[in-house]
Amino acid sequence: MDREVKEQYQVLIQAKDMGGQLGGLAGTTTVNITLTDVNDNPPRFPKSIFHLKVPESSHVGSAIGRIRAVDPDFGKNAEIEYNIVPGDGGNLFDITTDENTQEGVIKLKKPLDFETKKAYTFKVEASNLHLDHRFHSVGPFKDTATVKINVLDMDEPPVFSKPVYTMEVYEDTPVGTIIGAVTAQDLDAGSSSVRYFIDWKNDVDSYFTIDATEGTIATNELLDRENTAQYNFSIIASKVSNPLLASKVNVIINVLDVNEFPPEISVPYETSVCENAKPGQVIQIITAADKDLSPAGQRFSFKLSSEASNKPNFTVHDYRNNTAGIETRRNGYSRRQQELYFLPIVIEDSSYPVQSSTNTLTIRVCRCDSDGTIQSCNVEAIFLPVGLSTGALIAILLCIVILLVIVVLYVALRRQKKKDTLMTSKEDIRDNVIHYDDEGGGEEDTQAFDIGALRNPKVIEDNKIRRDIKPDTLRFPRHRPPAEDNTDIRDFINQRLKENDADPSAPPYDSLATYAYEGNGSVAESLSSIDSLTTEADQDYDYLSDWGPRFKILADMFGEESYNPDKVT
Repeated sequence: MDREVKEQYQVLIQAKDMGGQLGGLAGTTTVNITLTDVNDNPPRFPKSIFHLKVPESSHVGSAIGRIRAVDPDFGKNAEIEYNIVPGDGGNLFDITTDENTQEGVIKLKKPLDFETKKAYTFKVEASNLHLDHRFHSVGPFKDTATVKINVLDMDEPPVFSKPVYTMEVYEDTPVGTIIGAVTAQDLDAGSSSVRYFIDWKNDVDSYFTIDATEGTIATNELLDRENTAQYNFSIIASKVSNPLLASKVNVIINVLDVNEFPPEISVPYETSVCENAKPGQVIQIITAADKDLSPAGQRFSFKLSSEASNKPNFTVHDYRNNTAGIETRRNGYSRRQQELYFLPIVIEDSSYPVQSSTNTLTIRVCRCDSDGTIQSCNVEAIFLPVGLSTGALIAILLCIVILLVIVVLYVALRRQKKKDTLMTSKEDIRDNVIHYDDEGGGEEDTQAFDIGALRNPKVIEDNKIRRDIKPDTLRFPRHRPPAEDNTDIRDFINQRLKENDADPSAPPYDSLATYAYEGNGSVAESLSSIDSLTTEADQDYDYLSDWGPRFKILADMFGEESYNPDKVT
C-alpha cells in the first residue's frame, strides 16, 4: 500500500454460523483503514533551473527570491532543509527555510555591483530533516537545483577610491598649499562627471578648501599644532547629472609639528644647599619639557651659561637622558655672605632648527646638621649670632619697641604741656583762659584751688575772704551814688568794679568774671552799649513801645510801669 496513492480503505467483513437446517445465520460490518505516513519519498525540485533578477541596489540581508522542492510525504516527514552548494558565486548569498511554506528563501549576504559582476550561478540542495533508516536502500533523500541570478544595473552615487583618506601637513604651512586629494567615480554605464564639496558642520571645516572638479584639498588658514593637532571632516561627491545621488567619505588631517618652542625646565624647583656642603655633591636633579610635539628620540642637553661657567659655585652635569644634576664646586657656603645664588642653565633640543632657552635656577643656602638634614632656611636666621635663639631675638625687639613708645609719649606730653602754659602777664588778663586739670568738689570743696588769678590785679589784697564759694554772711546793701551827667565811662566801670571786689557775696563761684572795658588806645572808643547815665532810673525806654508787638515784652520790662511776669503771654 502507498499512502501517497491511497490514504484510506473500507473493508466489509461478514460473520456466519454453521448451525440449523437452513444453513446458519450471518452478520456484516464495515472497517475503515487509514494509512499512516512514513518518510519513503525524497524531496524533488519541479524544475532544474531557477532564474532570478536582482537590482544591484538591494540591501544586504534582504530576501531576493524563493525556490521550492516538493515532498509528497506528510507532516515532519515532509520538512525540507535547503543549503547552497559551495561553488562559484555562492558566497554572496544565503538560503533559509520558510517553516510555513517549506520554501527556500534566498537572501543577500554582500552588496551587489553590476559594474563588477553582472550574474551569479550556484546550486541549491534540498533534503529531508527526518530520515527513516528502513528506507535508506531506496536512495538518497535529497535533490539539487541550479539558481542563476542576474544583477540589474541601477543609477548609483559616485564611489570613492578609499573608505577613509588620511593626510599630513606641517603647521604654519602657507595658505593655499595643496596637501592631498580625494577621488570618486561614477561606475554606471552612462558615466557622469563628479562634483566635490566639504560637508560643513562647524568652524573647524573652514581651515581647508576643496577643488570642486579635481578634488584637491588645500589649506585655507594657518594651522597651529599646539591648538589643534588633528582635523576630521567629511567630503561629499555627487553626480553632475543627478545631484541627489551623492556619497560621503571621511578625511583625517594630522598637523605635523615644527620646532618653534625652546625647551624649558619642566617644573619650578626649590633648590637648597647646606652651608657645610662638600664639592661634588648633587643638590638637585632637573628635567626639561618642550611645548612642541617631541619626536621619537628627542634629546635635551644641559649646560651652564657662559657667564656662570666662570664662577666657582655650582656646575651642571648632563646625564644624557634628558636629565641633569646640579653639583656643588665649593667647600662650604655662608649665608651671611650670600643667601641666594641664581644659576643660569642653557637647555637645547635636538630638533631642527635647534631651539634653546636660558633658565634661572634659584639656590638657597641653608643651615644643616652633620648628616645634611636642613635645619633652617629662614631669612632672619642669617643675622642671628651663634647661640642666640629666635625667642631671645623677639624679646630684644619687643623691649626696643616699648622704649620707642615711651619716648614718643614723653615727647607728645611735653609738646602738649607747652601749649597749655598760662599767660603770666599782669597788665592784661581779659583774654586769658585758665585751665584746671581737676574737676573740683563743688561748692563745698573750699581748698580745691585758688581763684586768685580771676581777681583784678589792681585790687588791694587786704580782704582775704574766699570768693570761690558763696559767703555765709548777709549781703551788705550796695550804696550807689548817683552818677553825674558827664561822668566818664572809665570812672563808672571802676566804681562798679570796686563795689564788686568789696562785696563778699558777689559772684563768681567757680567762674570767670569778665569785664567789658576795652582799655586805652581804642580808635573806635568804647563798643559798650551802656549809656553814660549813672542809674537805671535815668534811662528812658519809652521808645520800645513804638517798635511794635515784637518788643512789647521789653517795653513792659523797662517801661515806667513795673514788670509783672504773670502778665506776659
